[in-house]
Amino acid sequence: MSGYAVVNPFTGERGLEVPFATNAEIEDALNRAAATRRGWARTSTVAERAAALGRVADLHTERREQLADIIVREMGKPREQALGEVDFSAEIHRYYADNADAFLADEPIPVDGGRALIRKQALGVLVGVMPWNFPVYQVARFAGPNLVLGNTILLKHAPQCPESALALQSIFDDAGFPDGAYVNIFATNEQIRHLIAEPQVAGVSLTGSERAGAAVAEQAGRHLKKVVLELGGSDPFLVLGSSDLDATVQAAVAGRIDNSGQSCNAAKRFIVVDRLYDAFLEKFTAALGRLQPGDPTTGALLGPLSSEAAAERLEDQVARAVAAGATKVLDGSRSGTSFSPIVLTDVTPDNDAFREEFFGPVAQVYRVADEAEAIELANATPFGLGSYVFTDDDEQAYRVADQLDAGMVFINAVGADAAELPFGGVKRSGTGRELGALGITEFMNRKMIRQP
Repeated sequence: MSGYAVVNPFTGERGLEVPFATNAEIEDALNRAAATRRGWARTSTVAERAAALGRVADLHTERREQLADIIVREMGKPREQALGEVDFSAEIHRYYADNADAFLADEPIPVDGGRALIRKQALGVLVGVMPWNFPVYQVARFAGPNLVLGNTILLKHAPQCPESALALQSIFDDAGFPDGAYVNIFATNEQIRHLIAEPQVAGVSLTGSERAGAAVAEQAGRHLKKVVLELGGSDPFLVLGSSDLDATVQAAVAGRIDNSGQSCNAAKRFIVVDRLYDAFLEKFTAALGRLQPGDPTTGALLGPLSSEAAAERLEDQVARAVAAGATKVLDGSRSGTSFSPIVLTDVTPDNDAFREEFFGPVAQVYRVADEAEAIELANATPFGLGSYVFTDDDEQAYRVADQLDAGMVFINAVGADAAELPFGGVKRSGTGRELGALGITEFMNRKMIRQP
């Protein structure tokens, strides 16, 4: 690939193409971000930055149709979901604009005599490396809190998302952020590696694969830079009790097919106690079997996968899982970039599928004897992003939540993310948190000031 390019995964039509940035262009972007950090970011007030971020929220709302169309073209997301992504992004920017004063206020420290406080300040220039599956929302999670804090940003989108990159640059510019506050860069991976090493860069945030996360973390560690990583997930969906199994199944389906199954925190492994297993599997398989991929512009719940390469990877994963002993209870198939749902059972610990993340509409269903076995199986993964617990017993729900190795637990709900709720994981799902009050603290200097 010689640059960034849109290839509509449903139609195959090629769209906008942009060459990779030259090294001189990357150096210029860094210098602009550093200069703005030394000037505007230090002299502007919280209120001024919050007002600009509020305008970013407004522009997301005003341009929601345009942004959604871009998302559909770039990665095939069903259009209603693309509109939802834009709306959620606007909410995130608005949340940080509205709460900036409270989040960034000095924090007094009780001391014996004199005065002490924590003053909350920006770290400097940040590099953001964003994925293709949520090209607007992921930027909001990273850029919103950091711009209002006073950091400046160099933002690299995924190579298949140049339209999103340019559209968002226009939004931040039109909202009143000065040149250098938010700078899109059509960078290569090698250029990102060099940027992380630059003394003017204070930190880096990446959302992406384990491999990319490991590479960025290694480079950041070598140069003693702060890093936030949001990586993969193989989130468990525990069915421990249900007085309304149909509703539980409906939630399970929604949790698996959101974004055509291409979400890091989607429900992927369905762990069901023995007394509910047969009925759940029958209803779940039937419900998924009624879904077929279609045109993402015309109301389809399930769109294509993001690219031919993504479909090929998923097809290979399924084939290897079956060859190693897994059973296809629902035998979906691939046609180009489209993938109809697949349900696998009999996935054993010696099968690679037991440890892999499946990025697409493929579900694994497991039978367990009881709560203890469900927890053990839920934790038997290298990932630890989100998790879902379905039960009628509140005491059981919190008891189980306490024992899950995950950054997030949702009880009797899917799709319950919100701007005020921290997002992030443990184990190989990454480090750090985004969103909520915690999201603004990751690239913050909590400066202690003491006066006797």
